[in-house]
Amino acid sequence: MPPDSTHFTRTVHQADAIAWLQQTPVLTGCSLVASMPDISEFPSYSPAQWKEWFVQTAQLILSRTPDDGVCVFYQSDIKLDGEWIDKGFLCQKAAESSGHALLWHKIACRVEPGRVTFGRPGYSHILCFSKQVKAEISKSTSDVLPDLGEKIWERGMGITACALIAKFIAEQTATRTIVNPFCGQGSMLAVANALGLSAIGIERSAKRAALAEQLNVSADLKSWKRPPS
Repeated sequence: MPPDSTHFTRTVHQADAIAWLQQTPVLTGCSLVASMPDISEFPSYSPAQWKEWFVQTAQLILSRTPDDGVCVFYQSDIKLDGEWIDKGFLCQKAAESSGHALLWHKIACRVEPGRVTFGRPGYSHILCFSKQVKAEISKSTSDVLPDLGEKIWERGMGITACALIAKFIAEQTATRTIVNPFCGQGSMLAVANALGLSAIGIERSAKRAALAEQLNVSADLKSWKRPPS
């Protein structure tokens, strides 16, 4: 049976996520989920400048997460000029500096195991942090996701990954709203609603923000129900 729509909401702010977070106090009753922009979106930044931006932004997101909520990062590493930039490490660096513990670290396969990739590794990180929440061992899930699930767009979060995150928040925290800075076309928001959670997205692009307001997911959490074009 689908969740009662009177018990959850969805709000999308067409705004710069960093400015919005800076103007917002700790988001009581919420857990935060973020997939932060890649270095390719900062053409004027050196790798060192982008890493500094990434850690500072992760710290900002963590700082707006209430102690009884969780903060989840979904990130894919990059290979740049013969070097590997580990975003999982950068997230953990930010979390350690702010006193957040790592509850779990999942690996989600972007391509089938054994396939060689070039610009990006064949997997993404999903890391969950909190100050007070502790993961229940009896409710553990697989540490490796064989695939991300269907994506609404190339930079979007896979539906399987979104469901894993939303189910954990629904089952193992007292928070009932997911806040998703850099929400893109709304993958995380749609899955949150499908599982009975309210959702708040922040997206700078007006076109993507409009799509994020309307995206839905099938009842079996296997495919997207795209808004009419």
